[in-house]
Amino acid sequence: MSIQNKRQLETTRRKLTELEQQCAALKQQPATDAHVRELTLRSLHGLMKQLKEEIARYQTRAIQPISDAGARGD
Repeated sequence: MSIQNKRQLETTRRKLTELEQQCAALKQQPATDAHVRELTLRSLHGLMKQLKEEIARYQTRAIQPISDAGARGD
């Protein structure tokens, strides 16, 4: 997955927020099966990390053209 525009960025941020809320809710619930709960939390954390990385990459690309133009003295 690669974020291409601001609409996708906002959608990705919304998904990240939903995953964070889901993770917090899961931690609040009593665990019927600790192993399954741990695996689910790992999966959620992995997805959250992936989305954060995608957001960071997009933001870096969005800033980069401005920095490059200034460095060349255009």
